[in-house]
Amino acid sequence: MFSPQVEIMLIASVVAVACAIVGVFLVLRSMAMMSDAISHSVLLGIVLAFFLTRDLASPALIIGAAVMGLITVFLVEMLHQTRLVYEDAAIGIVFPLLFSIAVILISRHAANIHLDTDAVLLGELAFAPFDRFIYQGVDLGPKALYIMGAILMVNIFFITIFFKELKIVTFDPQLAAVLGISPVVVHYALMSLVSITAVGAFDAVGSILVVALMIAPPATAYLLTDRLHIMIGLSALLGVASALGGYAMAHYLDASIAGSMATVAGLIFAIAFLFAPGRGLLSVAKRRVEQRWNFALVTLAIHLWHREKLSPVVGNAYAIQELRQHLRWSSTYFTSVMERALKQGLIAKRDQYVQLTEEGRNLAREGQGF
Repeated sequence: MFSPQVEIMLIASVVAVACAIVGVFLVLRSMAMMSDAISHSVLLGIVLAFFLTRDLASPALIIGAAVMGLITVFLVEMLHQTRLVYEDAAIGIVFPLLFSIAVILISRHAANIHLDTDAVLLGELAFAPFDRFIYQGVDLGPKALYIMGAILMVNIFFITIFFKELKIVTFDPQLAAVLGISPVVVHYALMSLVSITAVGAFDAVGSILVVALMIAPPATAYLLTDRLHIMIGLSALLGVASALGGYAMAHYLDASIAGSMATVAGLIFAIAFLFAPGRGLLSVAKRRVEQRWNFALVTLAIHLWHREKLSPVVGNAYAIQELRQHLRWSSTYFTSVMERALKQGLIAKRDQYVQLTEEGRNLAREGQGF
């Protein structure tokens, strides 16, 4: 079909979109670590299914992985519902246990089989184009592209058809129950998609990149918008950007493709974390500084307003030195607040006296709720 480089980028992009759109709901439901648990524990489902079929190409492996993903979710929730352990602790107990059992089974009973735990963790996109889908002697392209394309279509179909249910259950499960929507059914349906997506993806990209693409793009999109449908679209675009940018980095550095893609996904998140309008770290810091200054200006206006009513000095003017003593602000801070108030037209200064303008009085009234 295409050159191996183009096919690698296509596979990575499809994987990124498939992971990102289901990852949105994991991020919103505070279940980010569940993707890590599922992407590791499904290995046990693959191993058990292989022991039954003795065929690495059998569809039973995907079914076994999906079932094991659901078992992981069930075990985590069962432990959490006992209220003896927190959810993150339950995840930390369940998925290492299941993953370790899979590793032991592979090392003891499948050492000579092409079932490599390193490949499951790290994947190798560079080899994905060599596993071809050939039909009646015609080379139709890499199998991974078709597998992940089918999974992507299933994910898009599910999210499109059940968008309302997913939205209500995610943000208000109590309301969903009142409306007759079962949060449990929706939850396990979503976890099934996560499991299938994870097992379909990690053969090509590895579970580490699955987690990165399932969490980093949605988490980045969450910082950029508060609209669900926009967040889903942004997550998909950011996932593709991570995949393509990561491939370019890997090509330039001659490094791991999956590792480079995960790195780029993390870098994009870091940029959004710092600079996102509204929710970025710098925006939050700037807003807090502005709130601090606004609070000081309101305090100054209210103090002067009350002073006008109680004991006017030189008409409605107030001696600046006396004002600073009453407010008990440092000289530097007091000077800065006064300069801001003058600049915004809240006060008027005359010699060593200061008084409120009408705009300053309005601010004082607003500050006191009048």
